Amino acid sequence: MEDILRDVIPMLVSALLGTLVGWERQMGRKPAGLRTHTLVCLGSTMFCLTTTHAVHAFGGPSLDATRIVHGVVTGVGFLGAGSIMRQEGFVHGLTTAASVWMVAAIGVAVGVQAYALAVTGTVLALVVLEGYR
Repeated sequence: MEDILRDVIPMLVSALLGTLVGWERQMGRKPAGLRTHTLVCLGSTMFCLTTTHAVHAFGGPSLDATRIVHGVVTGVGFLGAGSIMRQEGFVHGLTTAASVWMVAAIGVAVGVQAYALAVTGTVLALVVLEGYR
């Protein structure tokens, strides 16, 4: 039961934190809203949690668990880049791309069970998204 909770609790925390940021974006009618942000956060967390399982399953000192974090950062960067549009000299979607990238970082923090860091990142992201308009 304890093993299951080690996976379930971070996934639930990730869903909650990703939902908070996604809800803010959804209320602003942004292209990447509630579902996108929640799924990116959950996916990032799941990749990190999978690392622990991979170490146990395949073990060995040659398994570098940080490679998954690197992959998340790079992959989500490409996802965010796809949301940036340029029209008639104006650039749109930068904040959406940044918020998707931030949610991935929150998910990674939850995945490595750095809950205080994840909550702090979520609160600060909401402050920036709402307060810096």
